Amino acid sequence: MKNELSPLGRKIFLDRYALKDVQKETLVEGDIVVAVSNTQTGQREIGVVTGLGEGDSIIVKLDDGTILNVKKDEVDKPLETDPAQMLSRVAKGIASQEKPEEREKWEKEFNWLLEDWKFVPGGRILTGAGTDQSLTYFNCYVIPSPKDSRGGIIASLGQMTEIMSRGGGVGMNISSLRPRHCYVKGVNGRSSGSVSWGGLFSFVTGLIEQGGSRRGALMLILNVWHPDIVDFINSKREMGKITNANISVGITDDFMEAVKNNGDWETCFPDTTDPEYNVVWNGDINAWKAAGKKVIPYQTLKARDIWNAIIESAWASAEPGVFFIDRYNKMSNSWYYCSIQSTNPCGEQGLPPWGVCNLGSINLSKFVENKKVLFEDLGRTVRDAVRFLDDVIDDTPYFFEENRKQQQSERRIGLGTMGLADMLIKMELAYGSEDSLVFIDELYKFICEEAYKESADLAQEKGSFSYFDADKLLQSGFMKQMPEKIRKDVKKKGLRNVTLLTQAPTGTTGTMVNTSTGIEPYYFWEWERTGRMGSNIERVQVYDEWVKAHPGQKRPDYFVSAMDLAPEGHVKVQAAIQKWVDSSISKTGNTPKEYTVEQTAKLYELLYDLGCKGGTTYRDGSRDTQVLTARKEEEEKPIEKVAPAISFSEPKPRVRSTVLRGTTYRKATPIGTAYITVNCDGPNPSDLFEVFINVAKVGSDVAADAEGIGRLISLILRMPSPLTPEQRAQSIIAQLAGIGSGRSMGFGKNRVMSLADAVAQVLQQHLGQSGIQSTHASNLPDEEDEPVDAGQLDLGLPASVNSVKPDICPICGNVTFVNIEGCKKCFSCGHSEC
Repeated sequence: MKNELSPLGRKIFLDRYALKDVQKETLVEGDIVVAVSNTQTGQREIGVVTGLGEGDSIIVKLDDGTILNVKKDEVDKPLETDPAQMLSRVAKGIASQEKPEEREKWEKEFNWLLEDWKFVPGGRILTGAGTDQSLTYFNCYVIPSPKDSRGGIIASLGQMTEIMSRGGGVGMNISSLRPRHCYVKGVNGRSSGSVSWGGLFSFVTGLIEQGGSRRGALMLILNVWHPDIVDFINSKREMGKITNANISVGITDDFMEAVKNNGDWETCFPDTTDPEYNVVWNGDINAWKAAGKKVIPYQTLKARDIWNAIIESAWASAEPGVFFIDRYNKMSNSWYYCSIQSTNPCGEQGLPPWGVCNLGSINLSKFVENKKVLFEDLGRTVRDAVRFLDDVIDDTPYFFEENRKQQQSERRIGLGTMGLADMLIKMELAYGSEDSLVFIDELYKFICEEAYKESADLAQEKGSFSYFDADKLLQSGFMKQMPEKIRKDVKKKGLRNVTLLTQAPTGTTGTMVNTSTGIEPYYFWEWERTGRMGSNIERVQVYDEWVKAHPGQKRPDYFVSAMDLAPEGHVKVQAAIQKWVDSSISKTGNTPKEYTVEQTAKLYELLYDLGCKGGTTYRDGSRDTQVLTARKEEEEKPIEKVAPAISFSEPKPRVRSTVLRGTTYRKATPIGTAYITVNCDGPNPSDLFEVFINVAKVGSDVAADAEGIGRLISLILRMPSPLTPEQRAQSIIAQLAGIGSGRSMGFGKNRVMSLADAVAQVLQQHLGQSGIQSTHASNLPDEEDEPVDAGQLDLGLPASVNSVKPDICPICGNVTFVNIEGCKKCFSCGHSEC
């Protein structure tokens, strides 16, 4: 079937991209609607209107049979219920930018391009193209570095909030802001520093919701020469500094040279007393120096110490990322007229101030037949997609005039891919293997050449981008490596678009069309999805097809998941693709929990040595380490006296000793493995003093609930009371034991019903007691069965590997929320933070 969608894909299409009757004026019984099924999380499901009640009450029967009684403003009515309707609308809308006499021709060709999901435009294009809605089609924005003044910072806040409120992600480089304690003549005071102001941008980002379900997306970059660089690097490891933004360090080539040679590194900042400082200074230190302006040195540090701080923070908290700023500008086709100082939040687009980019991805899974690539169809798709995205530039509305001028002068497009993992599986090539790297080089070289040939032809037909200078453009690092035939084409015909290629996250659109997202491998092959009507096992489509064709057989080694692959393999794939991508790549280098700081350092060095423009790693469980450490340091402080509610003999609060005896218990629970630490301030197990509970990833609801339980237990154990610690522990056990949840695991006395139940069992074990009978206990025989982890996912890993731990999705509640492509995505409901 053409334009086929899975049930989840259909839901994403109807919810996010189908044209809606916003006023619901045409709503009648029998209409397909998208209804809010959970008002707390905002989860939405597809159903049919079965009745219109009194007032604004509507009765909806969901696809799973559930009956909802909802308010009118809690449903959306899609006017497009077949994807072909949406695709036809988009093709017609974008073709309207062609010459009148050729619009019909290009509408037909764009329909071919979009049909069967060969090419999937960015979600905002699918939503807005061909409508009368004033919706931007762009995802990526970079705004100018803030002017180093109160007014300049407020102006940047205004620009940022306006873009985010319209659904765009924002990047900015804050190196323009003077360092901490720097003198501010106007108010005869001292600056709070760039990190403090970065915290303000981060805080405001957390206040902005996009589509009612996710906060704004922000990237903050500070260059490595800035005096605040060490504070910036450590900001993610300190509570409350920068919590709602991704951060990256702008790394220069001379800094990397100093790291390799164990040399010194001098931080610096412009002389703020320069008469032209407030007018000229924009955060570009090279331009400031080139103008003959004075630079003031601040500290002399060992470059390797700064580099180690980056690595240790990335190991502990998954940030900062690295942005190789000199390399980016040397490779950039726009090197001769603008400087790239920042990227968008996911890092795939390095952009000048006011730069934007429009995105679309070729679905590589559609171009394999009998283990061979259909290069002819792929080439036609690439050329059509370049023309399509170039037309988008003129079709989209602009809400900042600066964006319009910049984009229509540069005509940046971001043609990427999805479905690479599917393509490799269909060709029986193991993702990350040497054979796959050879193939990837051939594939992306082909895509690059076809894209540039089309842009040169478009330049001949419609004109080159305004800043085009053939001689200078051909001096860019990227163009120097291009085949000579392409260089000659560009010299002769020009170039329509200054950049053409990128690798952006495709979490939502890739999930909609049921293929692997971006250039990432799959995270797991099957998972448990729990809904109102029970649980069921779902599989990745390409794996499901293989299983049905090979019942009972062992999965072949070309099915490679993200964690089967050594971390170095992630970097090698990224580098192989980066060679043929003129912008950048959004990719997550996943590493297991056991990965060391030294291994992380080698990985970041490999990113640089293999020619990547930047990158980040995500060590499983890394953010747990960060917060647990911070919490323990905080708890070293003495606890203030608390007046008891009932006084018998003026009991005093128990003050934390500098040395405690602790035991950590590993406990399997329905929501994942919990590490429960019980600390005692005496020699006996009954001298309980505090409890720490570590489960899931920091920032998740589960982690917050676990921390809350631990804090309350610790408070009860330490507060003034005539009860002994053991008596208090017994009361805590009685309250927590037997609390049930949506599912349990294990049988008999090994049964764990919830996280709370697991904590009670650990406290019993610590006190050396046998389990108390729960009023919710299982009626099964009390057997010595091995625990059965009902929540454990089949990740396609060897039995000895346990390094992928998906989080609980905040929307649907399934344990299928993973960090991928630089953001988080749910395999069950399609929710994405990008």
